[in-house]
Amino acid sequence: MARSTPPPTFQLVRTWVLDRTAELRALRAEIHEAVTGHVGEILTGGVPERVVLVASELATNALRYGIPPTQVSLLADGATYLLDVEDRAVDRQPVLAAARQHGEGGFGLYLARRLALQVGWYTDGTSKHVWATFLADEV
Repeated sequence: MARSTPPPTFQLVRTWVLDRTAELRALRAEIHEAVTGHVGEILTGGVPERVVLVASELATNALRYGIPPTQVSLLADGATYLLDVEDRAVDRQPVLAAARQHGEGGFGLYLARRLALQVGWYTDGTSKHVWATFLADEV
């Protein structure tokens, strides 16, 4: 996965700090609410659901393989959402999992690349960021 930074045009919508995977359920619900503007059942197929799924996958990766705390930020520029997942493992590059059997896990970055417009990563000295963008007008 290429090292790159997202465009600087985004404004912060909300940030979550996670310490354990048990917090992922609340994260999914709150990201869905932040993107759609209402609380509701998470369905499948649309942009809100893709943002939620990618957030969950990237946050899970950060919690399992990164150094805490994990911070998830949702940003927007009017046309696009930016999801940024940050941990402190600056020396650990995100790696696409090698070929694995179905059900063995390791497909979070693959899902992100399939579901998002762009996916990238960078370090800023103290943190590693993995980010993904989604069109906001499909919400």
